[in-house]
Amino acid sequence: MSSISADHSAAAPAAAKVIQPAWVRIVHWINAVAMVLMIMSGWQIYNASPLFNFTFSRSITLGGWLGGALQWHFAAMWLLMVNGLLYLTLGLVTGRFRRKLLPITVDGVVGDTKAALTGKLSHADLTTYNYVQKLLYAGIIVVGILIVLSGLAIWKPVQLQWLTAVFGGYDVARYVHFFCMAAIVGFLVIHVALALLVPKSLRAMIIGR
Repeated sequence: MSSISADHSAAAPAAAKVIQPAWVRIVHWINAVAMVLMIMSGWQIYNASPLFNFTFSRSITLGGWLGGALQWHFAAMWLLMVNGLLYLTLGLVTGRFRRKLLPITVDGVVGDTKAALTGKLSHADLTTYNYVQKLLYAGIIVVGILIVLSGLAIWKPVQLQWLTAVFGGYDVARYVHFFCMAAIVGFLVIHVALALLVPKSLRAMIIGR
């Protein structure tokens, strides 16, 4: 009887283990909303002066016209910047980035990619990221920084001419901004698909456990 009780009491804390702390969940969902708003309004802005021989359907854009899209884009930009800075600060201060994202090795990424493609990649322990996750999450942080900086270079090319110059000029900054957007959209598609394939990871990002 005492053995059963001991086993039960030991299992209880494990079942209640926090996988995603509250601050991670909050900034995650704020970032998700901000990114969607920025992408949809950004597509409307793109349509006003396309870089390539195509435009986005109005059904997936936000703002209705260039002026409205810019208002949405700037509002979401501040939300993303403030929330992103908070995420970066807490990630560094708490050591989460070091624990979750490092190390990243070529052999590890290749091995986990092969395992994922053959359906052999384990998702049993949600507290530990596999090498593919580490690469994607670290990469999207870099892309997020680049898209903000290139966006500022496009928004204030005169006041921030030094930043615009770092990107090689206004036109190059626009291309950098566009391809960063494409990378984020690709990441979101993969991220959502994996969340649907591993529902417990989505639950952890909602309730923490």
